[in-house]
Amino acid sequence: MANPIPKVELRNIDLRYFTLDGETEAVSGFSLAVSPGEFVAIVGQSGCGKSTLLSLIAGILEPTNGDVLVDGSSVEGPSPICGYMLQHDHLFEWRSILDNVLLGAEIQGHDRVTARTRAESLLRGYGLGDFMAHFPHQLSGGMRQRAALARTLCTNPEILLLDEPFSALDFQTRLALSDEVSAILRREGKTVILVTHDISEAVSMADRVIVMSKRPGHVKAVHDIVF
Repeated sequence: MANPIPKVELRNIDLRYFTLDGETEAVSGFSLAVSPGEFVAIVGQSGCGKSTLLSLIAGILEPTNGDVLVDGSSVEGPSPICGYMLQHDHLFEWRSILDNVLLGAEIQGHDRVTARTRAESLLRGYGLGDFMAHFPHQLSGGMRQRAALARTLCTNPEILLLDEPFSALDFQTRLALSDEVSAILRREGKTVILVTHDISEAVSMADRVIVMSKRPGHVKAVHDIVF
């Protein structure tokens, strides 16, 4: 039986930034294949290129050399197949929680009735059913991040890119929310790539942990999590 096509594949990626002050090599010779439905965490020290890899997969950046593929096809720009969740929730304070969750679906032109039904279902599933009409300033940090996750999933992306999504939260909330989010994403059957500097978070959430070297970032070690 042939091996399935990776959901995400990075082939020998180099990325250099050019400024008036010179050239900075951010990533060098980085390769990674992520299977459909797999949860992969990428860890490494600040400045090693972790977040840069997510931007490459999302089609926000182009590599200097190498290939970025999703479902076997080259990434040529942003695509609705990828959902991107950042460190901060970036909720709009003047929109209700429900309207915040609907934002991506509105931008992508999804059917409003279908999107609203999905948004309400996600919020109820994440314990925010009683807060749909509330505004962001009325929610705790953990609740805001759950709302941000619902917004990311409302467009039903196949791939979820998580860029240190719990780093702004206190330790106790991070522990609870990372467990919660991991369970949600496995239940949804998403392919997930998490970037974090927290090794315990990576080990507790992922199927596989990729350790990056210092800049220019490349794969230093790979650990399969078999608990």
